Amino acid sequence: MAGECSDSRPVYCRGVSSTPVRLLRLLSLLSTRPAWTNRELAGRMGVDDRTVRRDVARLRDLGYGIESDPGPWGGYRLGQGAAVPPLSLDDDEALAVAVSLREAAQRGVLGSDQAALSALGKLQRMLPRRVADRLSAFAESVVHTAQGPGDPVSFEVLLKLADACRHGHRLRLEYRDSAGRLTERAVDPHRLVRTRHRWYLVALDVERGQWRTFRADRAVDVRPTGQPVRIESPPDAARLVADMLTSDYPFYATAVLPVPIEEAQCLVPPGSGTHESVGPDGTRVTLGGSSLDELATRLIALAVPLSAVEPSELRAVLRGRLQSQLDALHDQDRF
Repeated sequence: MAGECSDSRPVYCRGVSSTPVRLLRLLSLLSTRPAWTNRELAGRMGVDDRTVRRDVARLRDLGYGIESDPGPWGGYRLGQGAAVPPLSLDDDEALAVAVSLREAAQRGVLGSDQAALSALGKLQRMLPRRVADRLSAFAESVVHTAQGPGDPVSFEVLLKLADACRHGHRLRLEYRDSAGRLTERAVDPHRLVRTRHRWYLVALDVERGQWRTFRADRAVDVRPTGQPVRIESPPDAARLVADMLTSDYPFYATAVLPVPIEEAQCLVPPGSGTHESVGPDGTRVTLGGSSLDELATRLIALAVPLSAVEPSELRAVLRGRLQSQLDALHDQDRF
């Protein structure tokens, strides 16, 4: 019957006769694979090759950067557009973006929360009611603990630092150190590292010829020079920040965890401690803290068996904590 799909054509070809629906379907397909041939797209959408070419032209007019390869075996791929076109998200994708923006604003991941809040407000106004209800249910069910100390850093500074790291361009950095002194430095940026409380730039201090960590919130001014640089043998950025963070504490703890180093880095993030593999199923971690009680609390919270715990004073604190817990459980059993 005219207007219906034959049994041999995909079931989702029904309903794609409408141009807007067909364009969204085409955009969705292009986003799922690096490249498609014209014939593949036509077959998946249940249309002819000419319709695919016309729809690709329409999407380009809307600002989507769709690139093509000529020839009989050529095809289409979704590239970088010159404009910001409308974004098509399904329910789960929209909810994931909204939750991420809410968390970014709450946690101050981007420094200032204004950009995240602004984007979240725009997105919420476009969400279908069913998705908005799920987002509200999520927000009502989550409780955030108080945030640790950390000074805000502007989103503009973070973008400049990230852009310089990505493109390998030297920066002129006006920087205020821990003593409040203002200096200007030429740095070759390598990576941005996010810890629990702050953002750090790992960069080569050109004048000193040393790899350094710079707190992003202390960057008074960031000026890209446009000068390309080639970084030779860069350090492990997360390890460098972790070493710096654990070098200023009055107390330290080391312990061997019975897990591979990849799993240990999930239990103790690189910005919170250092890691040393001691075999395929063992990792020595080093933590810094303001007291032995704090270190004991962090080790117990890892919820894995510990061995080779140092110093001995920390072992005594751990035994006392665990014995107190056992005594409390024993008292409960008696009643």
